[in-house]
Amino acid sequence: MQTFLRYTFLLFFLLTLYPSEPWAQEGKKSLLPLTIKGKTIKVEVARTETEKEKGLMFREKLGKDEGMLFIYEEEETLSFWMKNTRLPLSIAFIDKKGKIVDIQDMEPFSLQTHVSSSPGKYALETNQGWFIKNGIRVGDPIHLPPGLKR
Repeated sequence: MQTFLRYTFLLFFLLTLYPSEPWAQEGKKSLLPLTIKGKTIKVEVARTETEKEKGLMFREKLGKDEGMLFIYEEEETLSFWMKNTRLPLSIAFIDKKGKIVDIQDMEPFSLQTHVSSSPGKYALETNQGWFIKNGIRVGDPIHLPPGLKR
């Protein structure tokens, strides 16, 4: 029994030490670096419906070069709102090839719907003004790691 417990502990330790994703663990959130026009932003990835529904709701702050990347199964018209979101955000809608097709600013707690002007497979939320401050515009490509391009 003692040997079993030792191996169980070792397995648990190894699984927590080496995350299953290729990006680093920072605290409780896993951050993935994305590159846009030579600028790097670290993003949390929202893949599941629950993660996408919660998004950045209830957050008190977002790091200077941090955001959240939402991933959808298919390219489609995407829509977002700011219910229960206290941070002013900008959102970039991105097509399946990784090109930004639309950028919009969103106000805290607003129930206004922000709809992508073209179909997107990804949406990237950042602190409001991040895209402008970094010279990023509609038409710019985002370097997405191969694991995200499914």
